[in-house]
Amino acid sequence: MTKKWIVSLLQGASCNCMRHVEQVHCLVIKVGCISSTFVIGRLIWCYVLSPNGSLQYGRLLFDEMGDPKQPFLWNTIIRGYCKSPFPLEALRLYNRMICLGTRADNFTFPFVLNACARAFTIVEADEKCSLSCKGAEVHCRIVHSGFEGNGFVQNSLIFMYSGYGQVEFARRVFDEMPIRTPVSWNTMIVAYDRCQQVDIANSLREEMPTKNVVSWNSEITKLVKSGHVDAARQLFDQMPERDAVSWNAMIAGYVTQKQYAEALELFRQMQITGDEPTEITVISMLGACAEVGELESGRRIHAYIQEKGFKVEGFMGNALIDMYAKCGCLDLARHVFHRMTMKHVSSWNAMIVGLAVHGQSEEALELFTAMEQTQIRPNMVTFLGVLTACIHKGLRDEARRYFRSMSEDYGIKPDIKHFGCMVDLYCRLGMLEEAKQVIDTMPFEPNCVVWRTLLSACRSSEGVNVKLAEKAIQGLLQLGPLEDMDYVLLSNVYAEGRRWKDVATARSIMLDSKVVKNPGYSQIQVGL
Repeated sequence: MTKKWIVSLLQGASCNCMRHVEQVHCLVIKVGCISSTFVIGRLIWCYVLSPNGSLQYGRLLFDEMGDPKQPFLWNTIIRGYCKSPFPLEALRLYNRMICLGTRADNFTFPFVLNACARAFTIVEADEKCSLSCKGAEVHCRIVHSGFEGNGFVQNSLIFMYSGYGQVEFARRVFDEMPIRTPVSWNTMIVAYDRCQQVDIANSLREEMPTKNVVSWNSEITKLVKSGHVDAARQLFDQMPERDAVSWNAMIAGYVTQKQYAEALELFRQMQITGDEPTEITVISMLGACAEVGELESGRRIHAYIQEKGFKVEGFMGNALIDMYAKCGCLDLARHVFHRMTMKHVSSWNAMIVGLAVHGQSEEALELFTAMEQTQIRPNMVTFLGVLTACIHKGLRDEARRYFRSMSEDYGIKPDIKHFGCMVDLYCRLGMLEEAKQVIDTMPFEPNCVVWRTLLSACRSSEGVNVKLAEKAIQGLLQLGPLEDMDYVLLSNVYAEGRRWKDVATARSIMLDSKVVKNPGYSQIQVGL
């Protein structure tokens, strides 16, 4: 049994699922090929990069090798983390690789540069500066290593600098390229579009030697990001040929603009035409299903994920948890969550928020405790879920403790949503003066949601607090014209306080302002 035969097993059709990869792994150990770098490298590739693999297993196998000297092993594991929700780990591995004296090659640098760009979108504001410095350091090492003329490396540099918002550095790399591919042109055009330098982007489009599907996709993406979805759809319909990126851009545009029915219909058309949906397509569609409560469509997409063998990890796992939680299927959300081997903070957030919103407060807080024990650092969204759990359970003291913990233990400054949670909690407990004190001590101006929370509570609290209701109305008036619900809430407060003259005045003002009360409605899905 040769090493080549084992590698052919890993490359062949027999490795269509994780179970087959594990079986070949057992065979490798049994026949004594575990010391072969070539075989182990292919195994790591299957675990880390194949649609049916597991980044966690791949990392365990990589760590068992000690500190390998072969760059392709480092490249594989770095690439795996670059594609995952953990791009910062890719940078840590790169640092370790360099410190051990392993020479980075022309494959290493594109993965590292892409990891820099992806990490920039998820780190806190105070970490972005050090990440920019890291990108510049990698660029210097590229020049020192003699890869500054490599086309793939140059395209990745343009992508990284445009992701940083440093479009002038991206343009400098672009101008120095002796040969520009369509990817180079499109990356540079998207960089200018992202920085809202539309004239320069359009000028580059006119200079572009040939217009291919990538060019069409670039224009569609530009229109979608600027909110011109209808114009993007016209361009999409005119395309002589489409690829997965074309469909993904258009579907994502509909989802961004909250045109979920159009997104679902376009997804159906994509399947009819025979174009294969990618993981990005599926994640966008799960987001659409979550927002409109399309549980049956979400289940069909989950079945498609299982049929195609996509890994339910990272962004895919998060999207499934969010979809099931928002559709009220907490058991299915739990099932997905507990089967995920590597949980990013966003995975914990999706589950904690889902539980909290549906009143499972104790379980949500237990999950937060478990999250802390895994040493995963919570973020602002985590604490929104935690405070929401406290609200539904009426846990005043616990909410105060978590609110203080944000800044004292984790250095997270509460934003208006966190203060709004505290206002909501006090209002539900009938502690209106405490709620007003929170509003008065907020480090920023309260918004409409905060004032309406207080206004609504003035009617339901004991004794009816007309004075605070009028203060809430004054706060709303400073933010703009009153809405129908504001007049109705104020009128109801006056009615509870038996101030009939003020009730008539409020309703008269509402009529004079031609404000009409919008009727309430509910949606249900039948025939499931």
